[in-house]
Amino acid sequence: MGLSDDDARTALEVFIAGQTGADRVVTQRLEKLSGGTIQENWAWDLSLDGAEPIAAVVRSDAVSGVGESLTRAQEFAVLEAAHAAGVTVPEPLWVCPDDAVTGRPFCVMRRVAGTAEGHRVVRDPALGGDRIALTRRLGEELARIHSIRPPRDDLGFLDMPTPDPARHAVAKFQDYLNAMPEVYPAVQWGLRWAATHAPDLAPDEIVLTHHDYRTGNLMVDGAGLTGILDWEFAGWSDRHEDMGWFFAKYSRFGANENEAGGIGPRDVFYDGYRAASGAEIDPHRVHFWEIMANVRWAVMAVQQAGRHLSGEQPSLELALTGRITPEFELEILMLTEEYEEGRVG
Repeated sequence: MGLSDDDARTALEVFIAGQTGADRVVTQRLEKLSGGTIQENWAWDLSLDGAEPIAAVVRSDAVSGVGESLTRAQEFAVLEAAHAAGVTVPEPLWVCPDDAVTGRPFCVMRRVAGTAEGHRVVRDPALGGDRIALTRRLGEELARIHSIRPPRDDLGFLDMPTPDPARHAVAKFQDYLNAMPEVYPAVQWGLRWAATHAPDLAPDEIVLTHHDYRTGNLMVDGAGLTGILDWEFAGWSDRHEDMGWFFAKYSRFGANENEAGGIGPRDVFYDGYRAASGAEIDPHRVHFWEIMANVRWAVMAVQQAGRHLSGEQPSLELALTGRITPEFELEILMLTEEYEEGRVG
């Protein structure tokens, strides 16, 4: 059953009563939020025993998904770890790891104010507060995420990339491409380039990476950052991977002059990261991961379109996503050329 079903609402209320010990849980509002092509998000206002309403978000599996995504229980555990590390994330509240309550696993988190709509964030100066301060803050927040390191018993479900993050990523996306019915030569070229330029990484350099740290997953209001969202792809990797993803052109929503997610200058982001982490940044490694970001975007675009074309989840949004694959192919060619010509730094 879907969350719009009356039985599902009642089941949610009974579940939360069991989790909290409340005698009475009342739903005041439960409505689906826009976006969420991989997971569904529902705004939920509820009260416990007549107390002040809790503004929450219920995050559940969509009708179909992608194999790379964590389960809701796993995502909840990552969110708890990030929250404990001082990262600005929605407070995790409750989790149901199976389909016994609503027919789909779900987790509940406190709702944060603002918007995460990327095209609005990069174009509306009223959002995010001072852009230089916001850019620096985003670097600091990423450093806090990367302060979480293995081994962690609470994150034991996260696989360690072998033999290292770069070569693991190359092999994974090569497998994805091999399984596709069509051939994408520019993406294959990018993977071939990456295989010959993959940086080595010592085991003690592995950190928790968000794996989708970008404008569009950053909630802001008029004053600044209010929450980092969508942790479903988190995993152990090279910290430069998150930077490459954040700097990728597609994450700028057309504001290409601002390399840090369309929000501000790259060097300001770096300054915030260095100040919070005390670590240096290798621009060549970031560039490698920018190339891999475009490989990943291209593969994801094809996969998303495939969900529509297969009839599994008919969606105009998913269908249109497949049409932007050539943009990523062009970026792969341009970025590899920049690297070979020494225009990195």
